[in-house]
Amino acid sequence: MISAVSRILEVHPQTLRMYEREGFVQPHRVNKQRLYSDDDIERLNLVIKLTKELGVNKAGVDIILRMRNRMQSMQEEMREMMRFMEEDIRRHFEEKLRRIFSEE
Repeated sequence: MISAVSRILEVHPQTLRMYEREGFVQPHRVNKQRLYSDDDIERLNLVIKLTKELGVNKAGVDIILRMRNRMQSMQEEMREMMRFMEEDIRRHFEEKLRRIFSEE
């Protein structure tokens, strides 16, 4: 809930509403009540650090968040490619072993 998250992050609830209006976070809603996930809180914490500690403006925050999302997507793609390569290498290795042992 917004009151709990505002206490955790030590910001006014209106600040969280503003970040929502800016599109930095989209909490789940149940009966007009905002429910923040752990990912939402992590993202809000990053936004707060960027704006208050580093002086990044809203446009900068938007760019950084988009770049961060893109990097996370690319990391997931890389993990998927690595899994595929590992499976392919393992299959190839097992195939060679079978051939070697079937020749004897």
